Amino acid sequence: MSSTVEVLTARDVPLGGPRSMTVRRTLPQRARTLIGAWCFVDHYGPDDVSVTGGMDVAPHPHTGLQTVSWLFSGEIEHRDSLGSHALVRPGELNLMTGGHGISHTEVSTPATTVLHGVQLWVALPDADRHADRDFQHYAPSPVTVDGAEIGVFLGELAGSVSPVRTFTPLLGAEIVLAPRARVTLTVDPAFEHGLLVDRGTVRLNETPLAQAELGYAAPGSATLALGNETDAAARVVLLGGPPFGEEIVMWWNFIGRSHEDIAQARSDWMAGTRFGEVLGYDGDPLPAPELPSVPLKPRGRVR
Repeated sequence: MSSTVEVLTARDVPLGGPRSMTVRRTLPQRARTLIGAWCFVDHYGPDDVSVTGGMDVAPHPHTGLQTVSWLFSGEIEHRDSLGSHALVRPGELNLMTGGHGISHTEVSTPATTVLHGVQLWVALPDADRHADRDFQHYAPSPVTVDGAEIGVFLGELAGSVSPVRTFTPLLGAEIVLAPRARVTLTVDPAFEHGLLVDRGTVRLNETPLAQAELGYAAPGSATLALGNETDAAARVVLLGGPPFGEEIVMWWNFIGRSHEDIAQARSDWMAGTRFGEVLGYDGDPLPAPELPSVPLKPRGRVR
């Protein structure tokens, strides 16, 4: 059993087209494409929306994935082509299944003063990547273990089980660590895990992680040791799942298995087919960027 932790650093990325906001992206990157079926980790805020303008993402498409929205502060209005109209609030999960094709919008509400959270994607296995559109909402009740308050929004941890349906086994949880708290969590040894630090400095298996860093722990251990190195509360997001045994092609908002999959999805979006219509948004859909001049190549997890 190895306790070695790989540290992944974030890069700043504009999100949302012409009215973009800046997010910190730790997955995917050259060193690692996937952690379980988790394939995308964006971390944003805390942003004063009176200065930044907040979030305003026009209608855009998704295929072959699920989106996971989780906030620490603020409020986001979600609309999609399934007809869902929901608010994303702190401590409440919104999970959207793109499957064969869905479109949606994300706009921070007038009630928001500080916007702060994560946007996560889950790759669907090949057998399910054309699944029907779906939307699920869940507000977990936090549990406390050794100075750690844990809100499990996907999977199971510390005796708390989320009822939200996924297509592969997954773990997703927000953990708030009291000042100088130490906790050892029992986890599935078949899972690989990623720990994103939102606030503070936290040790994962004795490896220190700074704010916005993502620590990766390989499968093989039945426990994860977390320690808050500061005199203030620290906050992290723990992600996990068994290694995803398929290669994927990720481009823009699409996940497929080949360049041809992506090209077809782009063509369908630009033609106004397949993804449905989002009602209630005042503005035009986002146009897809041009495909690269060389074929997109599949990538899998690092062995």
